[in-house]
Amino acid sequence: MSDRPRILVTGASGFVGRHLVPALIRSGHDLRLALRRPQPVPDGVEAVVTGELDAATEWGEALAGVDHVVHLAGLAHAGPGLDEQLYERVNTRATLALADAAIRAGIRRFVYLSSIKAVTGASDGPVADDDEPRPTDAYGRSKRAAEQGLAQRDLDWIALRPVLVYGTGVKANMAALMRLARLPLPLPLGGLTEPRSMLAVENLCDAIGFALSPACPARRCYIVSDEEPVSVREIIAALREGRGRGPGLLSIPPSWLAGLAGLVGRQDRFAKLSGGLVAPPAALLRTGWRPPLAAREALRRLGAAAG
Repeated sequence: MSDRPRILVTGASGFVGRHLVPALIRSGHDLRLALRRPQPVPDGVEAVVTGELDAATEWGEALAGVDHVVHLAGLAHAGPGLDEQLYERVNTRATLALADAAIRAGIRRFVYLSSIKAVTGASDGPVADDDEPRPTDAYGRSKRAAEQGLAQRDLDWIALRPVLVYGTGVKANMAALMRLARLPLPLPLGGLTEPRSMLAVENLCDAIGFALSPACPARRCYIVSDEEPVSVREIIAALREGRGRGPGLLSIPPSWLAGLAGLVGRQDRFAKLSGGLVAPPAALLRTGWRPPLAAREALRRLGAAAG
């Protein structure tokens, strides 16, 4: 039997989990995955089927003999329309039920994947680790409530607040940018120079590994992002560079683009594309963590991987 710490990972089949599990294996960790339903797992990895995530989930078998928990599972941010009580049931109450079970099992460290949405929905200025949280939607409120619940428990917890995560297999807004970058045409996005913080999934996985170590002070929340923010212009240029192409960008004033988007009913999508949210990982950097990939290099790799 290995004397290395055993880590229970929830949400292993999600976007982050599909990257985190092999990263933790490469780092030499012993893993147990909590699964909603039976599915294949990598060689040498344990699996326990725990069913749907809610406050009544039975965690006894999954936590037996485990040293640390990485809790990725939850209801993803899906925009307006979902019942706030559903977010609260899955992201808040189920998380805190797992935390209580972890306390009973004597877990040494509980790493929770929260979100920058627990702090803010949008911002006109940089967001800092110690800013007063002001979530603006049901998803953000559910994540913030889970953080607050962890703070009330006698548990060695860390909550990571990632900004927009990108990497192979990403969906939603970043996938839309990747589709634009693949077009064999010039794009009128060269004027979108507003900086925004983003997070390569490789850097997030590294931050999770760091959070599991004694070097990372516990019982607090950390923003996680790449060290340098990037603009839409830089994102498209880096993705295309990874494909062996030039930027192919035309600098049209953003106000013109906004007007065109309004004419076709795409104001919200354009606002998400052009807006910026700068949230540096200052507190995590002070602990000694350094993201292994610069944003532009991670984007170049993503562009190359996309083919």
